[in-house]
Amino acid sequence: MAEIKFTKNELRLQQNRLQQLKKYLPTLQLKKAMLQTEVNEARIEIEGCELTFRKIRSQVDEFSPLLNEKLSIDIREGVKIKLLKKRYENIAGVEVPYFESMTFEDFHYSLFETPPWVDPVIKGLRKMSEAQITVMIAREKKAALEKELREVSIRVNLFEKVLIPRATGNIKKIKIFLGDQQLAAVSQAKVAKAKIEENKKLLCATI
Repeated sequence: MAEIKFTKNELRLQQNRLQQLKKYLPTLQLKKAMLQTEVNEARIEIEGCELTFRKIRSQVDEFSPLLNEKLSIDIREGVKIKLLKKRYENIAGVEVPYFESMTFEDFHYSLFETPPWVDPVIKGLRKMSEAQITVMIAREKKAALEKELREVSIRVNLFEKVLIPRATGNIKKIKIFLGDQQLAAVSQAKVAKAKIEENKKLLCATI
């Protein structure tokens, strides 16, 4: 930390600095509150996405005994992702992702040469995959918001607990020093004046 100078210019600099810090702090505090709200909403969003995923998975699990049957196709080939689209929105200064859409690789098979349950299973697996991706993106969004919240919280704490108290303390020290200097100057002036008066009296008495 740089040493402060006990001068009037330094006093003005510290006062201006304190004014700027106090002016900017409410903006940081507001951003922190907004981010905290968004993080809480992101948690709720994740819970909703996870619930949807579990529901779809339980539906797909009903077909699990049938998956042991030998088939002429590999069902896993029907769940290969071709394209995943995300959009980004700015929330409290953070670019956060949102699920937009996803498409799967073309998967052709004969409905006549495969059991009738294959089609609903593939559709169910694709829905489950989409739900899982949605959960992942919701978690990515929450992580981005939490990261920004941590950084903003650090800055708020820095302003509240370090920078503002330091500037306030510096101003107090400089004012005390300058006040002491002024008192000393006044005292010196009084002493000098008294000596001058005393010398005048001595001179008059000599004459």
